[in-house]
Amino acid sequence: MEAFFRTHRYLVEHTLAPVRRGLMDEIDWSDRLIGIKGTRGVGKTTFLLQYARENFDLEDKQCLYINMNNFYFQGRGIADFAGEFYHRGGRVLLIDQVFKQPEWSKELRRCYDLYPGLRIVFTGSSVMRLKDENPELNGIVHSYNLRGFSFREFLNLLTGNSFRAYTLDEILQNHETIVREVLPRVSPRRYFQDYIHHGFYPFFQEHRNYSENLLKTMNMMTEVDILLIKQIELKYLTKIKKLFYKLAEEGPKAPNVSRLADEIETSRATVMNYMKYLADARLLNIIYREGEAFPKKPSMVMLHNSNLLYAIYPIHVEKQTAMDTFFVNTLWKDHVVNECGRSGWWIVDGRLRFCVCNAEANSKMKEEEGTIYARYNTEIGRGNMIPLWLLGFLY
Repeated sequence: MEAFFRTHRYLVEHTLAPVRRGLMDEIDWSDRLIGIKGTRGVGKTTFLLQYARENFDLEDKQCLYINMNNFYFQGRGIADFAGEFYHRGGRVLLIDQVFKQPEWSKELRRCYDLYPGLRIVFTGSSVMRLKDENPELNGIVHSYNLRGFSFREFLNLLTGNSFRAYTLDEILQNHETIVREVLPRVSPRRYFQDYIHHGFYPFFQEHRNYSENLLKTMNMMTEVDILLIKQIELKYLTKIKKLFYKLAEEGPKAPNVSRLADEIETSRATVMNYMKYLADARLLNIIYREGEAFPKKPSMVMLHNSNLLYAIYPIHVEKQTAMDTFFVNTLWKDHVVNECGRSGWWIVDGRLRFCVCNAEANSKMKEEEGTIYARYNTEIGRGNMIPLWLLGFLY
């Protein structure tokens, strides 16, 4: 146990978290079982260590961080370890990569039943379905999603500002006022393309080639998260990767499921399931028409965030595609986005019609009543025309 405390102290003391994630204040930390889901690379480990650093002294043994990658846990269950920790006075156990432990959900249930004074916060893959696939956790686990950096967080990190997040309604009603508060302090347009290219995943701060690091992360998402958690045999990995590449290569459009099934030599139903797994892994966004959902055929499939575009097919990234990808990704956290039948046009929450467009060409467009124009290549807006970058302040 002392070895784990030494590791905990070292990691907490040396954790670098220059941006405080907004999720930290959304979680009710008094809950006894909290799950933090997120795709690889978005900073789940840092998030746990930052929580420990903010709330416990380094020498306080009431809080302990452990990682299920440790081979020690191949011979000892979570509940057994948690019991020893609890009886030594431990009260908050932070468990990283919980899905690496066999029978992890049953182990967490045992902890919940046996140690009423113990709070457990665990991280897991976005592919996990905590309640649907683990009925023993129903009613006791509180699940949250940690996303990659928003444009706001990216901007705050690089400029030293502390701009707050806004709701969509606040942005639509007050965007001109918000922009007037931002522009004297920073020029968002100077940073926006950098964010589109490499700002979503916090590891852009590391002194490594970003695209290579992202490609490695994407491979881990398919090879570990999807195969391990969904219990898919290794021989099917090449089919999943081939499907993902073909969808990425084709760009945002309605998939031809029959043709894709022929190309990867599988059934239409399997193609639909694979697309769902890739969406769960936050590699794809699946867009439907209003009133439709899985397992219906989607009206559009696109990459989950714009950084993926440049990692997979950097030479052929179209500006409109990157901007549409940003728009869907930033709204996806708290809103429902549906395809509208025209390129660059979207329905949000079943009530708002958006057009993502180039401000430099917008003057030639005939405006349509009831449409909100989210414009790129500009920093300012007026009326129903808002700068696209400001939607990056939604979280």
